[in-house]
Amino acid sequence: MPTFETHTDANQHYQSGFANDFATEALPGALPIGRNSPQRAAYGLYAEQLSGTAFTAPRSHNRRSWLYRIRPGAVHKPFTRIPAEMLRAKLVANFADVPATPPNQLRWDPLPMPAAPTDFIDGWVTMAGNGAAESMTGCAIHLYAANRSMQDRFFYNSDGELLIVPQQGRLAIWTELGKVDVEPYEIAVIPRGVRFSVALPDGEARGYICENFGALLQLPDLGPIGSNGLANPRDFLTPNAAYEDREGRFELVTKLNGVLWRADIGHSPLDVVAWHGNYAPYKYDLRHFNTIGSISYDHPDPSIFLVLQSPSDTPGVDTIDFVIFPPRWLAAEDTFRPPWFHRNVASEFMGLVHGVYDAKAEGFVPGGASLHNCMSGHGPDAETFEKASNSDTTKPAKVDATMAFMFETRNLIKPTQFALETAQLQANYYECWQGLTKHFNPEQR
Repeated sequence: MPTFETHTDANQHYQSGFANDFATEALPGALPIGRNSPQRAAYGLYAEQLSGTAFTAPRSHNRRSWLYRIRPGAVHKPFTRIPAEMLRAKLVANFADVPATPPNQLRWDPLPMPAAPTDFIDGWVTMAGNGAAESMTGCAIHLYAANRSMQDRFFYNSDGELLIVPQQGRLAIWTELGKVDVEPYEIAVIPRGVRFSVALPDGEARGYICENFGALLQLPDLGPIGSNGLANPRDFLTPNAAYEDREGRFELVTKLNGVLWRADIGHSPLDVVAWHGNYAPYKYDLRHFNTIGSISYDHPDPSIFLVLQSPSDTPGVDTIDFVIFPPRWLAAEDTFRPPWFHRNVASEFMGLVHGVYDAKAEGFVPGGASLHNCMSGHGPDAETFEKASNSDTTKPAKVDATMAFMFETRNLIKPTQFALETAQLQANYYECWQGLTKHFNPEQR
């Protein structure tokens, strides 16, 4: 693991709350009082604003932070495109040109760990998505598999914010605004433009990334649920300021419109000594999710499991929903308790962090993925259906030791050429429903 010689407040590593207006400094007095851009900032620092929304966005939606750093973000050599033959990452940012999307249900085995040394950025592969980064609409869904920490290498994404869902191995994400430690069962969100480097404390790591090209992720309104439930704002954690004052030969990589570029930089860009604002990385422990469910009958819609959403211009319809299926009690009486068979106007990309998903007894394993596009019929496999149809529903049952999730969108999720041709694609996925036998009997109700 690389050594990050950072200086921070050791007494409090994180600040609590979702998109709060935070203020944090690693040196006393580094934050100016009552202003953002003084004539001379303390400690000889430079003031720099990082904006994640338009300057004129309504106050309730405006996201920006002021950074007080050793050198401005503009200090680096010119970017040059990384030659294709040097890239391990297989990235897509414009889904107009991907192959025709099949109407079939699709499912994949986990990505194997790379044979060659591969860091977090080189370990990406785009599985599916929609829209385009250049028009700031839609999303890209990636898998990552890495076996090496980023060494004197830093990255920022110009195309969108990154929702990272680890499945195996911890990530130590050192960002401009502080350190975010994340492990399986947790998620991290890195805003568009924030520079960072990833170390692998366990030597290997694998997981999922939803790259959001559109409106920033936010907490959903609770409506009839009331003022509490689902993901509570206080459980979201944003790092305190931590800076690295290091000079040498480093590489700064960015992704712009799906293309990776690199620039030489003579210092660590993680040199923000203090910052204030509401545009910053954050983490959330999915085990803190307050699950809502039926205590009478019927299986509610999966919207009760919504953690974060990227809203669209249509009220009540999102461009991205991040939904989880965590451990929970099932108490609905005389009810088929697993997810029912359904066809949906939305499209669903699912992943599994741990355990067994309660609608699939076989074939869907941690690190794997599935895709059910618009109006594609899906639901429990034959074994799950038979078991749930004959179980005792007069007693509550615990769905335990599991964590599945879903990226859901109103737009078609188009699989990439890699996803349709990889050896991880399960050619026999459709067979899980072929054992659903005919039970119809017009003589018996």
